[in-house]
Amino acid sequence: MTSATEAGVPPAPASPKSRKSVTGTRRTVAVLFLLPALVLLGALVVYPIGYSLVRSFYNQSGDGFAGFDNYKALFTDDGILTALKNNVIWVVFAPTISTALGLIFAVLTERIRWGTAFKLLVFMPMAISMLAAGIIFRLVYDQDPDKGFANAVWVGVHDTFAQSSSFPKAHPGRNSPLVAQGGGFVTKATVHTGGTVTLPLVGVAPDQMPSDAKKAVAPQADPGRITGTTWQDFTRGKGVGTLGGVDPSELGYPGMKIEAVKDGKVVETVKAGDDGTFSFSEKANGAQLRLPASNFREAYNGVDWLGPSLVTPSIIGSYIWMWAGFAMVLIAAGLAGIPRELLEAARVDGASEWQVFRRVTVPLLAPVLAVVVVTLMINVLKIFDLVYIIAPGSSRDDANVLALELYLKGFSEDQPGIASAISVFLLLLVIPVMWFNIRRLRREVRR
Repeated sequence: MTSATEAGVPPAPASPKSRKSVTGTRRTVAVLFLLPALVLLGALVVYPIGYSLVRSFYNQSGDGFAGFDNYKALFTDDGILTALKNNVIWVVFAPTISTALGLIFAVLTERIRWGTAFKLLVFMPMAISMLAAGIIFRLVYDQDPDKGFANAVWVGVHDTFAQSSSFPKAHPGRNSPLVAQGGGFVTKATVHTGGTVTLPLVGVAPDQMPSDAKKAVAPQADPGRITGTTWQDFTRGKGVGTLGGVDPSELGYPGMKIEAVKDGKVVETVKAGDDGTFSFSEKANGAQLRLPASNFREAYNGVDWLGPSLVTPSIIGSYIWMWAGFAMVLIAAGLAGIPRELLEAARVDGASEWQVFRRVTVPLLAPVLAVVVVTLMINVLKIFDLVYIIAPGSSRDDANVLALELYLKGFSEDQPGIASAISVFLLLLVIPVMWFNIRRLRREVRR
């Protein structure tokens, strides 16, 4: 008997119930395996999105329809507007700078022997949670130079070029021979060769005196010079010590700058020794002695990194510290896939390294760079942890972002309707970025 196949008749199609997927698995079995994931997806993603959308149209209590009032608040509430402005700053700068640094690190470390170790160090912050990074940078940006690393470096650099004074609070006491002038102090009378002069001051706390300060020594007359002493004219204890006289327990002002001024011109300048003593030559004969304002300059305390004007750039800096390594690793992987023949051909044609980088390397890395930028843009749109932890209470309003405002409206201010509207608005902001990324990926697949 001749079979249907031998007679040229095609076999009957398999029953739908027995149809298998491309992997050889029955579709019913595949659906059963996917069912737990689909349930979780629906419970943790689809339901919250739907509930937030519905809740955004209701009032604070949830029992009255509010229409678009919650969405109107997004563009009228000062806190939300500040958060929106800061989110724009985040989206523009954080992904761009992180990607640029990642590109520079990936290219520069490609040929060096210790490039792998450097990449490991740059990528290491990715292993730290946002919470830990926020705590670290809260300490880094501390205003006190003795605690905050950023201000310790900044103050060190500043003091290298403009040394701060050790006597910012020093001033003349009662019956002093000094009077105020131009932020400093000057003697009431002129001085003459062979004479002595005392310049007593008060106001420096004992624990703030320089470590090299020694016990003050009364000036000794010198026939050819003008000698004097400047010191802390204060002795602990009621009725102890002589006002205007050098007492045994009183300390000199080491390094105090003293100028001899004649007719408004400085003719000689000296500095006091560790015991407060100083000496002028005959040039100062008939001059007034002046303690210039530089002696009393307030100590430089660094930059207020977490103040209202710098808090957002400072937090963006901490984000870049974390995510530049992520960008570098992805870009380095893309760089490894570039045909070296193209780069060598450009060099043979006379292109400089900068031209090779700008006209060959960057265009070939464009797909990878797009992936990194889009990923970081989505990430910064929902930034919350760093802002919440790093920004102090005094400047949190200035550092506010949409995700933080969502949290504050929903939990601190008990306005779930507005919080839901913010969450829907954030979703709408993310969707175009995701759509762009999906379209770009599909184009890459078609190629």
